[in-house]
Amino acid sequence: MEKIITKQSVPEWLKKLEDYIIYAPVKNEDIWSFEVVTPQQAGTIDLNYLNSSPSPKHVVFPPKEVFFEFTGSIYDRIEIKETLPEGRQRVIMGIRPCDAAAIARMDEFFTQDVKDPYYQARRNNTILVGLACTPPPSPNCFCTSVGGSPHGTTGLDILMTDLGDDLYYVESLTQKGVQIMDAGDKISREAKAEERSQVKKIHTDSLKKITREIKEVDTLDSRLDNVFNSGLWEEESMGCIRCGICTYLCPSCHCFDVNDEVSSTSPLQGKRVRTWDNCQFPDFTMHSSGHNPRPERAARLRQRIFHKFRYSRQNFNNYLCTGCGRCVSQCPVGIDIIEILNKI
Repeated sequence: MEKIITKQSVPEWLKKLEDYIIYAPVKNEDIWSFEVVTPQQAGTIDLNYLNSSPSPKHVVFPPKEVFFEFTGSIYDRIEIKETLPEGRQRVIMGIRPCDAAAIARMDEFFTQDVKDPYYQARRNNTILVGLACTPPPSPNCFCTSVGGSPHGTTGLDILMTDLGDDLYYVESLTQKGVQIMDAGDKISREAKAEERSQVKKIHTDSLKKITREIKEVDTLDSRLDNVFNSGLWEEESMGCIRCGICTYLCPSCHCFDVNDEVSSTSPLQGKRVRTWDNCQFPDFTMHSSGHNPRPERAARLRQRIFHKFRYSRQNFNNYLCTGCGRCVSQCPVGIDIIEILNKI
């Protein structure tokens, strides 16, 4: 299904989705992030943004979530109350193709061996309405080097393309997408042949605007294998301050820790929680014995790059990187994975 909708009609479209939780890009000072907006706030949504600083992955994989709460005493049995994700459907409006592709990568991880019921409950109730990148959202975008594109459809239910002249070209990609588009049927119209041709040209031109790339990416697997013990890692990690921005802002990083948070008055009262973890922190690999196999910055940087560009290829036949460029743009000391891979 291919429709045309005016930009002024987008808020009206969203108001018709009153049964859904809507996440949309919101600007707070100079930071864009995806936040919940009510139908009444639909008129304030601005899709004229480059990209959010944190990715919208928190919608399906929150930074902290409670699995269950427990209570009891040494004299009574412990009672456990599971905390399940909210069952309402949600829409992420205006997600960029690289971020949607990253959620698709997480889908593979959370279903490969054991299906994670908490992740799956959120993901199955989430509809992704994408916005094609014209121009690229960052000068450090390199999505085309890792199998993506500014108008990629991986993971998306709908792809919107800005035609200029106050119009969006809206294409449904899944049955969920058709369901959402049907809600706005009265405020949209069928796309004309010349508009379909215009979209193709816009998409082709957008590819030419990606200026950064990983060179000779087809041989990256073997080149990484050859430099595992290289001194390059020590050199490139010299400036790392262990802030973890690179992985916290990454749309596809999914490492987590699970802990019991107990009451200060009773160790038999509390909750079990999952929180994001970070492979760039020194204690990420700390064993209970006290041994840490990756105490040095060099080993941690190598692990991050190998995980994304080597191990993920072995396990899923995909890069665990979608080329959004956040880790390059936001690193306070200028560590650049594109430069590192090209040096290799």
